[in-house]
Amino acid sequence: MSIITKKQGALEYLAAEGILVPHGFTTRYGGVSTGAQASLNLASNKSDPMENVEKNLRILAAGIGFDPGKLVMTHQIHSDIVRPVTEADAIGLCHRDYPACDGLVTDRPGVALLVFTADCTPLLFYDPVTGAVGAAHAGWRGTAADIAGKVVRAMAEHYGCDPGNIHAAIGPNIAQCHFETDADVPRAMLQAFGPQAEAYILPKGEKFHVDLKGINALALRRAGVGHIEISDACTFCQSSRFWSHRVTRGDRGSQGAVIVCQGGNA
Repeated sequence: MSIITKKQGALEYLAAEGILVPHGFTTRYGGVSTGAQASLNLASNKSDPMENVEKNLRILAAGIGFDPGKLVMTHQIHSDIVRPVTEADAIGLCHRDYPACDGLVTDRPGVALLVFTADCTPLLFYDPVTGAVGAAHAGWRGTAADIAGKVVRAMAEHYGCDPGNIHAAIGPNIAQCHFETDADVPRAMLQAFGPQAEAYILPKGEKFHVDLKGINALALRRAGVGHIEISDACTFCQSSRFWSHRVTRGDRGSQGAVIVCQGGNA
């Protein structure tokens, strides 16, 4: 199983072959936004007019296959907060209207979950037995707080998922080649995951290069996840295809990771 590219007209996104419900990690391609947010900006916290964001979300809904009226989003704060949600939590297409969290889980058919990234690590989860799904935004703080494992445990607690059945996908982020940090980031990873994290930390002089995909995969394995697919795409290296906060110094849009629940034995 691997991460593949899919296209629906101008819309381009990545999908994990092991996740058998509608889902995708978006690229910049296929929307109506212009300027620094061109073209499929999904977040409403930039200078992009809200009407463009809504059009982009509807384009995504048509391409992936979900009802925009059942879309639930994160209002991200680089936390480890995971919210169980239903269709009652779909309160509109402006993510700023939602409660603060960085992870979402549901088992309600038709509900779509959306998280946002522009260098941070997007995670999608699918249990083919219960039909439950999850999505998370893992910045380095969320990674160190084990948001990956907390989504798995939330799916087990709320929906009876066996972690060994869960399929997880790790989407495009800023890869180790360009994620240069001070000592605080590797220190946080070592405190969270112990010596196993050392394999994903590369010292370079007074700085460090950290592999957030590798550490999130480690967290998923520790949580008992049996199936993990990892994108090799780097948002920094491919900044014409994905938004990178570091490349643009914040003058950017946001891509998203979306997954749609279809119920048990989907």
